[in-house]
Amino acid sequence: MSAELKNDRFLRALLRQPVDTTPVWMMRQAGRYLPEYRATRAKAGSFMALCTNPELACEVTIQPLARYDLDAAILFSDILTIPDAMGLGLSFAQGEGPQFARPITCKADVDKIGVPDPETELKYVMDAVRSIRRELNGRVPLIGFSGSPWTLATYMVEGGSSKTFSKIKAMMYNEPATLHALLDKLAQSVTSYLNAQIAAGAQAVQIFDTWGGALSTPAFREFSLRYMQQISAGLTKEAEGRRVPLIVFTKGGGQWIEEIAVGADCVGLDWTVELGDIRARLGDTVALQGNMDPGLLYAQPEIIDAEVARILASFGQHTANSGHVFNLGHGIHPEINPEHVKAYVDAVHKHGYQYHA
Repeated sequence: MSAELKNDRFLRALLRQPVDTTPVWMMRQAGRYLPEYRATRAKAGSFMALCTNPELACEVTIQPLARYDLDAAILFSDILTIPDAMGLGLSFAQGEGPQFARPITCKADVDKIGVPDPETELKYVMDAVRSIRRELNGRVPLIGFSGSPWTLATYMVEGGSSKTFSKIKAMMYNEPATLHALLDKLAQSVTSYLNAQIAAGAQAVQIFDTWGGALSTPAFREFSLRYMQQISAGLTKEAEGRRVPLIVFTKGGGQWIEEIAVGADCVGLDWTVELGDIRARLGDTVALQGNMDPGLLYAQPEIIDAEVARILASFGQHTANSGHVFNLGHGIHPEINPEHVKAYVDAVHKHGYQYHA
């Protein structure tokens, strides 16, 4: 593939192996808060044009590494690439987020869609992964990702973003068999998509279950967790002679953390839970990722520094089997001052050393 990894701190932490200090990256680290990202997006012409151009996707993936001492790069893409490849007519209206021209409304709509071939319909993503690995040249590992089946289904059934999830919840309760048929196709699609990213060079993968927290406990188990565990069972576990760790992140999923941890190497946490409490519940059976409130990046650097120190102290001293990857509890907000991000990244490494023997 490409050069030997110069910094494998992130992968080691995911696998609960000793590291010198806590590694850090940030959800949406390539994005709108960076002026260089906005310039590249303007050059691309639109968000989807940027996502589907492997060279430009590679450029924006690597931009934050020029500014910050991050321990991983994450593929620049969108979670809706799979539904787009299924022919639902994805577009992004200015200021309105994603919209589908042909949403899923019934069993006949589900029957019409197929499982996309990642090296044909989604080849632009795999080409981006290959380009990024070449450009990184072993500097830090590359994270691949996908939305969870439930999260993808919410957009596909609602036709875009939703606050109430009225359409998909009506389908879930009135026509559960239709929703299960959709979720099963999505689970197959996500499995092949992530495995193709791994084959192309992704060294860890994350499932974003952004809307899992919108479900009741029985519904979460039946309509979200079940399909994430199906994906976990089907993923490539090793590539290039090392394990490919899986991170599972359910926003709003703190109450189900023991169940989410099954089949995952690492569980991502949002900012509504206390890191030390979750570590006490799980022991050191999986690594943990998170979990600073992204809103803290609006604060002054000294306040960011203090909160990073507090979160690291909450996780506490590392043992032979513990792992913690510092991250935000969700994606960075677009209006954040890039200098505040530097304060955050530097604070993690500065304060992290003391917790590693």
